[in-house]
Amino acid sequence: MKRLSSFKLRLQAGLGFVVVAAGIYAVTIARMRAADDKPAAEAKPAAEAKPAADAKPADANSEKKTAEKPKKKKLTGGELYQIHCNRCHPERYATEWTAAEWKTIMLHMRVRANLPAEQAKAVRKYLEEDSGK
Repeated sequence: MKRLSSFKLRLQAGLGFVVVAAGIYAVTIARMRAADDKPAAEAKPAAEAKPAADAKPADANSEKKTAEKPKKKKLTGGELYQIHCNRCHPERYATEWTAAEWKTIMLHMRVRANLPAEQAKAVRKYLEEDSGK
């Protein structure tokens, strides 16, 4: 008799787990669908505001102006430091090491963080200037 009641308890626990998992799955799917529907609804008015495809620009210069991408803001060394260095470890104060030590550290970290040379130079310059030593 004990074996049967033990089996019933395991079966009830298993079914309870399945019900909870199905509920979590259903809620997750509903939220994903709601998130997918939201951008489509917001993008619709913007599509209506575009000029018709057969409308031609007044001259070639106006066509170039619309095709140009907006220029990206150049990030400072401090901003790059916050973005890249905080990915792997807590932020360090620039005064923790000397300018020469920062140069050595940045050689190593540039490789580890896969930083482009221009960004690494900006970060190193920021750290060396603020090292105060």
